[in-house]
Amino acid sequence: MRNNYETLDNPVWHALQTTHKAFAQGTPAVRRYAAGTLQFVGCADPLHADLNEILPWTSAGEKMIIIGELPPLPDNWKLLRQLDCIQMICDQPVSLLTPDVVPLDDVEEMLALVNLVQPGFFYRDTPLLGNYFGIRQEGKLVAIAGERTKITGLVEVSAVCTHPEFTGRGYAQQLVAHIVNRNVANGDALYLHFLTSNDRARKVYERLGFSDRRAIVFWEVVRER
Repeated sequence: MRNNYETLDNPVWHALQTTHKAFAQGTPAVRRYAAGTLQFVGCADPLHADLNEILPWTSAGEKMIIIGELPPLPDNWKLLRQLDCIQMICDQPVSLLTPDVVPLDDVEEMLALVNLVQPGFFYRDTPLLGNYFGIRQEGKLVAIAGERTKITGLVEVSAVCTHPEFTGRGYAQQLVAHIVNRNVANGDALYLHFLTSNDRARKVYERLGFSDRRAIVFWEVVRER
């Protein structure tokens, strides 16, 4: 395994320094994912960072997500939400058959499903960040999961969504298992995040071999001017 779990304390920054460097915009101290991929910003030293360094790459009214430590907010930035999450990791293959999983390339149907179930974190260019997979019923996409932020040796599982009419069938388990197995085979470990209050997600991920690494916060901020 080529992973360094300490980088997951500040995952966005380390992703934009390594595997996802091509998607980075900003300065040597503050960087964001290019608009249209993710609304994530990372800082080399969060406790002493100046978010106004990325003013040239943001617009007034734009909302951004910071994961981990929250930098001091300049007076033209405002905190909107604090999302308390759990970060889990997995570096072992999963013994689960995944016969229904297919690769996805139709951005419109991916957007439609994710924004129905989990709006606000998936954009038109998000699929450029990694591979996305789904399960169909009668030609209709009913479940999805994919790869979001990536650090050398580490891949984030994200957009784990099932259409409300098709829950309880094990589709999320199949999709996450598929992503875990293909990445572990390449020498990478997996990580993911879910809201602390989401006991159902925890049970699914624990069955698949994920274990808690730490509590971590997603901070939603907005540039007011």
